Amino acid sequence: MKVDLFDFHLPEELIAQVPLKNRTDSRLMVLNKQTGEINHEIFKNITEYLREGDCLVLNDTKVLPARLFGVKKDTGAKIEVLLLKQLEGDQWETLVKPAKRVKEGTEIDFGEGLLTAVCTGTSDHGGRVFDFKYEGIFYEVLDQLGEMPLPPYIKEQLDDRDRYQTVYAREPGSAAAPTAGLHFTEELLNEVREKGVHVAFITLHVGLGTFRPVSVDDVLEHDMHSEFYTVTEETARLLNEARSKGGRIISVGTTSTRTLETIASDNNGQFAEGSGWTNIFIYPGYTFKAIDGMITNFHLPKSTLIMLVSALAGRENILHAYNIAVEERYRFFSFGDAMLII
Repeated sequence: MKVDLFDFHLPEELIAQVPLKNRTDSRLMVLNKQTGEINHEIFKNITEYLREGDCLVLNDTKVLPARLFGVKKDTGAKIEVLLLKQLEGDQWETLVKPAKRVKEGTEIDFGEGLLTAVCTGTSDHGGRVFDFKYEGIFYEVLDQLGEMPLPPYIKEQLDDRDRYQTVYAREPGSAAAPTAGLHFTEELLNEVREKGVHVAFITLHVGLGTFRPVSVDDVLEHDMHSEFYTVTEETARLLNEARSKGGRIISVGTTSTRTLETIASDNNGQFAEGSGWTNIFIYPGYTFKAIDGMITNFHLPKSTLIMLVSALAGRENILHAYNIAVEERYRFFSFGDAMLII
C-alpha cells in the first residue's frame, strides 16, 4: 500500500496558527463512516450526535513544558533540549539542537544552574540521553524553566500555555497535546454527562513521533513509534458496561484510539486494566475491536494519522471529506477544527 494514496492538497494558510478564543466555537465536520455523508456543525453541538449509554473516552495526559534552553558548561555554547521520554529515574531521551555539539559526557546548565544535565548516550534518530540534576521536584523546576513544545508547523507564539492543554489534563508526561480534546470545556463535558453519556479517561503520553513524517514509499515499511499508556480498572469497567448494553464507544483523538485498540487486541475484544508501551499501527485493512466512532482533528497529508482515520471511515470517504474541508476553509491540525466519525 503506497503512502502516496493518502496525499491531498493542503494550502498552507489553512494550518491554524492560534487557538480560537472559545474552545467550543471550532467547526465540526460530521462524517458517516458507512455512507460518506457529511454534515457541517459547530463543536458545541456535538451532544446532538451522542446517545444515552455511549461512552466518550478522553486522554488525560498533560503536556510538559519540555523545551529547555541551556548552555554548555565548558564553552557557553547555546543548546536547545526537547524532552521526549522519561527512561528511568531522572534519565530522559531527548532531541538536541545543535546535536553535533553534544557528545557523551557533555554537561549543560539551564537557568543558571537551577537544572543541570549530563549526556550519557545516544538514542534513535540522532537523539541524546541525559541524566538531570536539580533540587526539589523535577516537574516544578521544568514548569519554571521550560517552554511548551508546539508542533513545527505552528510558527506563532502561544500567549497562554494552557490553551495547548486539555481542560482535563492531569497526568504529566507528553511532548505534544492530544489535540482532539482541546475543543472541550468543563461545561460541555457536563452537558455530555447530563445526556447520559459516560465519560472515561485513559492516559497515553504523546511523543514527537506523532509529527514524524513517513519517510518510506510503502506503508508496511514504516517503523511506528512507541508510547506509554495506562488504563484504570474504573475505565475498563465503564467501557465493558457500555459495550454490554449496546452503547457506542467513541474515542477522542488518535491517541485514545490507539490505546483502546491495544487493550482490546490484548484481551479478545474486552477491556481490562493495564499499562505498557504500544506501537500499534492502524491503517486501512485493520479490523477495529474497541471503538465505534471517534472525534479527531484534520491531519497532515501522508501521515500515520490520516491512515488511521482512513482505516475507520474508508480512504475514499476520508479524502473526499478532506477535499471538502479544504474547499470550505476548515482549519487544520493542532489548533484547527474537528471531525466526528460515526
